[in-house]
Amino acid sequence: MDRIAVRGKRPLSGTVTISGMKNAALPILYACVLVNGVCTIENVPNVRDVTMSIDILRDMGATVKEVAGNTFEIDCRPVKQGTSNDELVKKLRASYYLLGAELGRFGRARVSMPGGCNFGGSRPIDQHIKGFEALGATVRTAGEVVEVEAPGGVVGDDVFFDTVTVGGTINIMLASVTAKGNTLIENAAREPHIVDLANFLNTCGAKISGAGTDVIRIRGVKELRGSRYAIIPDMIEAGTYMVAAAATGGCVRIENVIPKHLEAVTAKLEDIGAIVEEADDAVIVTGRERLNATRIKTRPYPGFPTDMHPQMSALLTRAHGTSIVVEGVYENRFKYADELKKMGADITVNGHTAVISEVEELHGAEVEAVDLRAGVAMIIAGLIADGETTITNINYIERGYDDVVGKLRRLGADIETVRD
Repeated sequence: MDRIAVRGKRPLSGTVTISGMKNAALPILYACVLVNGVCTIENVPNVRDVTMSIDILRDMGATVKEVAGNTFEIDCRPVKQGTSNDELVKKLRASYYLLGAELGRFGRARVSMPGGCNFGGSRPIDQHIKGFEALGATVRTAGEVVEVEAPGGVVGDDVFFDTVTVGGTINIMLASVTAKGNTLIENAAREPHIVDLANFLNTCGAKISGAGTDVIRIRGVKELRGSRYAIIPDMIEAGTYMVAAAATGGCVRIENVIPKHLEAVTAKLEDIGAIVEEADDAVIVTGRERLNATRIKTRPYPGFPTDMHPQMSALLTRAHGTSIVVEGVYENRFKYADELKKMGADITVNGHTAVISEVEELHGAEVEAVDLRAGVAMIIAGLIADGETTITNINYIERGYDDVVGKLRRLGADIETVRD
């Protein structure tokens, strides 16, 4: 079984360059299904979720060529509707973007229920279905398959989400960009990757305004054309290295970032006593020997991101005092707590709240990556622990982090991937 071995107590130091954002790359890849032409996508991260998404598109008939490092040419004109590989689709959550993309292009979609990290009952697609129905489609679920059909074509209308949903916002954008008439999405998600998707679609000829606010307006167009587009830097990858630098008491310059996207993480790191300096496209994080406890509640963007919650919890095991972490987005996100306890962490979970008290030190142990962000939290815990930490189930980590072991080694970490 492949694993990552970390030997701790070494401050990180140096410079790390952030890759393209996984959560932006995935919807943009599936959006290519809508385009009548060739799309050249730059700054595509080399992560497993992207590789599987490219395999899904290829299986459907798309031509995908890597023309340079992290740059792909994608031609989805040959794609056949309803032909996505069920087994691949079940392995990642973002495959549900095929519902919106197929519906927008063909007027119907057939996709197996998606997989990915399992956070329990908090990640349903009921809001996606509500949005599709508002656009004139009917939705059926048969076993593990979702079928959506708009016999007269997708027709623009008002869509109001009961709760903020990133996936739902993206799917309705994909479904309505070539619809007849206008679509208004209210209570839309505001995340940077929503904006990135809108910018990509607009370079292809779409007419989308308001992305980044809670009201998005879309004027349907007849067709999208090919374009060249570069994906934004990954704010969660950047935040992860910021936390790792603070946790180890190191000093790391993190390049190829958009500092505004990192404001919630920056504010919390400064709150606990770390030093964060901003440049045009970089941040420099310096840790201190003593960090202070804090209180965190995750919220939709621009609040503190749920995808940074486990990493911060690992850091807070060494913060002076007692910290409170409240999960305001997903249920069952605290499965990593039992893994931290194996390393000596004092963490108690009650419902959506964790109480983390300072311990003298963590000690190395064998732990499991129970999901993507929890997996990299175990790496951070290993970086500050005494002794060796072995992390199993690392396929989760490789789903979302581009060369995390190599990047940490170049920052001075004693870390390696062990392949069996």
